[in-house]
Amino acid sequence: MMDETINPSVQKSTLEAESSGLENVNVENNVETKEIKGDVIPQEELQSLSTKTLKEIVLLFEKLVEAGDIMEMNRHAEYFKATFYKVLKEEKIASGYQVLPGSPDYVEGVEENEPSEDPNLEEVAEVPAESEQSEETHEEVSVNPFAEIERAFKSIYSKYKSQRALYFQNLEKEKRENLQTRLAIIEDLKKLLEAAEDINVTYPTFRELQNRWHQAGPVPQQNVKDVYDTYQHFVEKFYDFVKINNEFRDLDFKKNLEAKEALCAQAEALENEDNILTAFAKLQKLHEEWKEYGPVAQEYREHIWTRFRAATSKINKLHQQYFEQLKVQQKENLAAKTALCEKAEEVAAKEITDSNDWNSASKALENLQKEWKTIGFASKKDNQKIYDRFRAACDAFYNRKREFYTDFKDQMERNLDQKISLCEQAEAVMDSTDWKKTTDILIGLQKQWKEIGPVSRKKSEQVWNRFRAACDRFFDNKEKNHGGADPQQVENLNAKLAIIEQINNFDGEATDKVAREFMDRWNAIGFVPFKEKEAVQTKFKEAFKAKFPEYKRNGRTKSRSGRGRSEGGSVRSERERLVQKFHKLENEIATYENNLGFFASSKNAEIFINEINKKIDAARLELENIENQIREIDSKAE
Repeated sequence: MMDETINPSVQKSTLEAESSGLENVNVENNVETKEIKGDVIPQEELQSLSTKTLKEIVLLFEKLVEAGDIMEMNRHAEYFKATFYKVLKEEKIASGYQVLPGSPDYVEGVEENEPSEDPNLEEVAEVPAESEQSEETHEEVSVNPFAEIERAFKSIYSKYKSQRALYFQNLEKEKRENLQTRLAIIEDLKKLLEAAEDINVTYPTFRELQNRWHQAGPVPQQNVKDVYDTYQHFVEKFYDFVKINNEFRDLDFKKNLEAKEALCAQAEALENEDNILTAFAKLQKLHEEWKEYGPVAQEYREHIWTRFRAATSKINKLHQQYFEQLKVQQKENLAAKTALCEKAEEVAAKEITDSNDWNSASKALENLQKEWKTIGFASKKDNQKIYDRFRAACDAFYNRKREFYTDFKDQMERNLDQKISLCEQAEAVMDSTDWKKTTDILIGLQKQWKEIGPVSRKKSEQVWNRFRAACDRFFDNKEKNHGGADPQQVENLNAKLAIIEQINNFDGEATDKVAREFMDRWNAIGFVPFKEKEAVQTKFKEAFKAKFPEYKRNGRTKSRSGRGRSEGGSVRSERERLVQKFHKLENEIATYENNLGFFASSKNAEIFINEINKKIDAARLELENIENQIREIDSKAE
């Protein structure tokens, strides 16, 4: 056995250097860090958690809790809870559901769905089976459509809290036991120093005590410093007072160096971790292990500690950068949500007067709500404020919409009463044979109809079919009796047939004066239905020629006085062209007026009907001009 001993001053300075270095490392002793496995929930799932549905969030949270990894649960549980209540709020807003005072879901002093700490969340009871639920529970479910999903989340959260509480309860118990174990080791170390036996006996016992010390788990936080300082004190005393040979000392230094080099390598590898939070947690575990090992040879102490500290600095720097980037992202999220608030407030303040515009505005607000879900959290101090602002804009919009449709419903009832009145008026004249007067009445009713606003969908088709049936009945009768001809033309036809009958019955002197009187009366009568025109004209010519044969020759001679044969033919051709155009316009007007009975009360149909009325007015004006031209031609021909 060599008689060379460890220099007490060197050994003491070494322990002080390592201890002082460890004080600068952020090491948490009160949570035992086990071997860190792969994440139960992938990072991409966690990052997109706020875009998922309530059911998906609950299923992922249940997966996390069922995995049983307390450390991972502890890292993510509060994030799951905050995200769940955030999405729950947004879905309640989107569905128009509100928790009002007096309802089973209302909690005095707690804002609905607020993602802050729920005082009842940790004490929530297990959800009873369906057969065990009371009628009151079913009633609450029917009132609040979100109650079941929230109750499911609370149940899982309660399970997590129970597991966590049990874990830390057992952990504290283990720490107290570990404290007693370490104190017993210190007592054995003291006894070893007092015994001062041969080094061959003392050193193996010392190594055994060291191994027992390394294997002992963490102790309560309040005892960490005292128990470690006491242990280090007796270790120093062992190296100071026990004459250990250099061979054993160098072997101890070598083992410690190998262990610390392995810790350095592990710390350096953490730089390649995908998740900096996971890397930081692993680094804390490495620092705990570092404390468990004794000193290394003097020439390696500064180097090994510098290497370990450099790796630690890199991870700490990345950890700091992560939170700096998080702050930047939170500011960007706040800016994006502020922009959405401004848009929502603009929609909420927009002046809206009809149902179509309300539907468009509702769609725009729903799109803003969907976009809101895709944006992450703002900072803790701003997140609730910006959400309250967005929610206030949404609430203001939906309150206005609710008021509008309440008034709109009353207006539709009044519109229905007016349209029923028009139906009754149309039904009162639908069997009339006064074609001209009744046509004007029905056209007037149709104009009134289009000026009345909409009615409820349930009644719209019913009242419209009633009104249209009355109009169709009259116009169908009119078509059957007169083929769609103008009633005035029918009267003109009867008048001309009466003149023909008078000519046939005339037995007086066939003078030019009498003939002209018949001719003037004939020309004074307006147009007849187009399909009767040729027949009645032929009858008139035959009757007139039979009673006044000379008048035609004299009249034609007189009418052609000073005119060429070609000019007379041109006049007749012009008159026929005007007559054809006149009848064509008459048919067009009849078609337009008949089509007025086939319209709906929608906005587009009203525009179409206005165009038809304009065309009818223009055609009637042109008819009047053509009629005047024909009369002028006839007067010159006489």
